[in-house]
Amino acid sequence: MDEGSKRESIIKALDTKSLVKIEAFDKCFDVFVELKDLLHEMSGQINEAVESSRLIKTEYRDRGKFEAQLQVASDMLIFSMHTNIFKFNREHSVLSADYVKENHLNAYCGIINIYNFLADSFKYNRSSDEGYLIARIFVNRNRHFFVEGKRQNRYSYDTFGTEELTRQVLTEIIETAILYSVEFDLLVPPYDTQKIIAVEQITTKIENSKIQTGKRLGYKYNSDDV
Repeated sequence: MDEGSKRESIIKALDTKSLVKIEAFDKCFDVFVELKDLLHEMSGQINEAVESSRLIKTEYRDRGKFEAQLQVASDMLIFSMHTNIFKFNREHSVLSADYVKENHLNAYCGIINIYNFLADSFKYNRSSDEGYLIARIFVNRNRHFFVEGKRQNRYSYDTFGTEELTRQVLTEIIETAILYSVEFDLLVPPYDTQKIIAVEQITTKIENSKIQTGKRLGYKYNSDDV
């Protein structure tokens, strides 16, 4: 390839793929702004509806341009938008969708991740505690989307390209994530994983209650319904 052809290829890539990535980022960011607005609205509505709201609170916190938190009783959900745009590997099932086959540029997506942590992990600064990715939302330049995650089966990859991500759908995705988190209980870890403890760990526990904790600590966490 001569220098002229290389220059043309660069210009073509900037006019197509790079532009698509910018458009996908803008659409994903629009969704994330709307998501944060929904979280703020929902936290107030849930608090008003819960009879024991003085003891059990739902609290929204805006953590910056690309992150938000929603505490629901003892659970903390972290919503985080990645600043980059991604394309899927060759093995991903979304590439078999007609929508992607018609135009491969439709596969470029922004990602919004939803994580579930224990609220006490943040309250007591237990930095070694584990959280779990319970859902991720993929949004492309046309605001077409699909969702991978726990119980997020309604909008899987085979629906990609069939509808836009509306406020109503976004509400449903958030509520599914919240419900899964609330029902995802903290289990007692197996005895053998806890029977030996270092002096540093017990000292830290006494000071700050920092022995590592996670909802499935000691148990295998499967992506069985992703």
